[in-house]
Amino acid sequence: MSNVRPTLFEYAGGATAFLALANAHHARCLADPELNHPFSHPDQHPQHVERLASYWAEVLGGPPTYSQSCADESTMLKMHSGNGDMGDLGQRFVDCFVLAADDAGLPADAEFRAALRAYMEWAVGDVLSYAEPSDVPATVAMPHWSWDGLQA
Repeated sequence: MSNVRPTLFEYAGGATAFLALANAHHARCLADPELNHPFSHPDQHPQHVERLASYWAEVLGGPPTYSQSCADESTMLKMHSGNGDMGDLGQRFVDCFVLAADDAGLPADAEFRAALRAYMEWAVGDVLSYAEPSDVPATVAMPHWSWDGLQA
């Protein structure tokens, strides 16, 4: 019997769980009166939710689907940087993510949920740290997050 702890991706329920999370998060962001604008753009990628699911899955211990078929971390950061003062939108985004975990039926385990929240708080801070797309380095490594936080 192995004592190896599952990744957050595995513990959540795999790719199906992350697709449910991304769908639930997207729905919550569309329903939020302040967050809905960036989530309702007509030029949004037609597979935005699927790409978001594969990104979160990869970062949280799943297969490298996002980085192999969508984009690298630098590209993702450039797409989401340069928005100026976001007020409380970052916190609203985190709150939608936390509530979407309930909507998606992810495990309610407190340690698991704390790891998800900590990841998203870090991720939002990371994205917001780049004032302009030109501030993003050309080769940012894909982050990997575990039960213990950001992995080196």
